[in-house]
Amino acid sequence: MEFQNKKVFIIGSGRSGMGALSALSHVHAVCTLYDSNEKLTKEEIAAKMPAGTAADILIGEVSDQTLSGFDLAVLSPGVPIDSPLVLRLKALAIPVIGEVELGFELAKGRLIGITGTNGKTTTTTLVGQMMADYFSSVFVVGNIGNPYTLEALKTTEESVTVAEISSFQLESVESFCPTVSAILNVTPDHLNRHYTMENYAAVKEHITRGQTKQQYCILNYENSYTRDFGEHRCPAAPVFFSSKRELKDGVYCKKDTIYLARGGVSEAVMNIHTDMNLVGVCNVENVMAALAIGLCFGVPLESLLQTIRNFHAVEHRIEFVATKGGVDYYNDSKATNPDAAIQGIIAMEKPTVLIGGGYDKHSEFDDWFEAFGGRVKLLVLIGQTAKQIASCADRHDFHNYVFADTFEECLKICTENANAGDAVLLSPACASWGMFSDYEERGRQFKAYVNGLK
Repeated sequence: MEFQNKKVFIIGSGRSGMGALSALSHVHAVCTLYDSNEKLTKEEIAAKMPAGTAADILIGEVSDQTLSGFDLAVLSPGVPIDSPLVLRLKALAIPVIGEVELGFELAKGRLIGITGTNGKTTTTTLVGQMMADYFSSVFVVGNIGNPYTLEALKTTEESVTVAEISSFQLESVESFCPTVSAILNVTPDHLNRHYTMENYAAVKEHITRGQTKQQYCILNYENSYTRDFGEHRCPAAPVFFSSKRELKDGVYCKKDTIYLARGGVSEAVMNIHTDMNLVGVCNVENVMAALAIGLCFGVPLESLLQTIRNFHAVEHRIEFVATKGGVDYYNDSKATNPDAAIQGIIAMEKPTVLIGGGYDKHSEFDDWFEAFGGRVKLLVLIGQTAKQIASCADRHDFHNYVFADTFEECLKICTENANAGDAVLLSPACASWGMFSDYEERGRQFKAYVNGLK
């Protein structure tokens, strides 16, 4: 795709929009940066623009006459493809691509693409380290917080790019094509944007849209969506991993050991207790997925295993914070949906005071309560979903919950009710918006409070 002198309408002035602006400026496109938020000023947006870039700035309503003057629109992932603005652009026959698609068009070298409802960040970080430990030019980009477009022009034919890709980003991919892709799992999430599970699952499958049988897609055999996709319609060569059963081909865990299976012959390769520093079944699955990705990408097994032995938990994902007064504190702020929060609960081996609640993404919490299994001694509820979760708790005959109006009150309740030998777990099963700017801010506040305890 040629960008020089093209008039490009960049939608969104956040990190992805600024990344797109940076890349397009370097390839000499004529850029206009747009944000629908009328509370912003042009000066505020201009102050965030990367050095050496230039763009007109538009805020608020924009006319069809103005839109018709553009050759291309680049969409930030926070903007749905069925939003009125995007539909207007398409009606005007203006091509619309996502920021990730732009990054792919501009990048060189080979690509690994990782998606899934849960485990993306841990797996992407681990795979990124695996690649960095073996190759000399490696970039980790995407939903992990580093826009693809900020790194794309730095890549060479020898580079390896590892991309965490969200469903929001996958809505607008077209030619995007990883050498190895992975769909770790598909469970209910973001239904306020995708409307149905069928839509959501179909969007996740877009990560393989450009692949062929000469490339690979790593899939979770224990997830009904990914297993069905791999067995019936995956355009790439499927490679499965399993945490519950032996496989004839793929990667699986039996008791305490991870095996590689080829043609029905299995080889024990690592112990999940002595060879990895991560806790929980979810992280065993993440490690198996990363192993499969690395092997399909051609990295020697011993190099992959050495990386796993040295790898520690990603911040905000079942992250051990400290022991204070005999109580273990864990930060699982990245558990922004019930399925992710289930993994945090399962990883707890002590009586647990649990923090739940937050922004409403139209999730259901029944499976979350089913996973409590006697582990949760008290549930402290915060945020928009607090009453909804309490109603679900009552239906499951769990009544040991309390409400907190602020995060500070919530944390005080937790410390007052946790005894030596207990755990306090921040694993909210909800997004952070409304009370925090993102899950990272939520997790940082939790850790700051814990580390300030005597």
